[in-house]
Amino acid sequence: MSPPESGGKLQDHLEELRRRIIISALAVLAASAGCFFLSDWLLRIMLLPSGGLELRAFALMDGFMIRLRLALYAGVVVSFPVWAWQAARFVGPGLLPGEKRRMVPFLAAALLLFAAGTVFGYYLLGLTIKVLIGLFPPQIEYLPSAADYLAFSAFFLLACGIAFQLPCMLVLLVSFRVLRAETLRRQRKVAWFILFAFAEIVTPVADPIVAPLTVMVPLVLLYEASVFVARRMQARREPSPAA
Repeated sequence: MSPPESGGKLQDHLEELRRRIIISALAVLAASAGCFFLSDWLLRIMLLPSGGLELRAFALMDGFMIRLRLALYAGVVVSFPVWAWQAARFVGPGLLPGEKRRMVPFLAAALLLFAAGTVFGYYLLGLTIKVLIGLFPPQIEYLPSAADYLAFSAFFLLACGIAFQLPCMLVLLVSFRVLRAETLRRQRKVAWFILFAFAEIVTPVADPIVAPLTVMVPLVLLYEASVFVARRMQARREPSPAA
């Protein structure tokens, strides 16, 4: 390929990337605008795990900014199918026909796992908040800020949603031949240790075993499901030679 043709290809890819990013950003903005009018309902939902905390605002603009940020957080989640699809459309031309056929099931699985992770994080959020408040020494009075609470809660839910993308990420790496199923199986103990360390971080409680296990067990099951799917995918792609 001549240099001008190569430069043209790169320019086309950059233009396509720009278009996909713009569509994704518009989807987030549109979803956030709709969620802004539901901010009262969203706020009630987000406050349920707080255990009756009396949240405070410390600036005149906090009321508006809380609604705006809450709408933006919700808009990112609600528009997940759109920007995930745009990402898939961007990489789609470089995929093989068989890989393209698996794109829709892959995106559906990613969406379901993200939703499952968010719901799981929502039910874990109350315990995490209770424990974090309990870690304050008696000499320090905690004055909960509404903005701080919502920012932490949104980050926590997003982290859980992303953590549940583990099977999709591993299967994707196997699909692109970056990893092999045998590697995932051999490194199982290392993966379990990393998952337990992650669980310890997101559940900073006095009990170092029970609470982290509530996070680790679902992630381990997802990892094992990833190994199973990766092995089947690899077996179909690389059939055993006939005897």
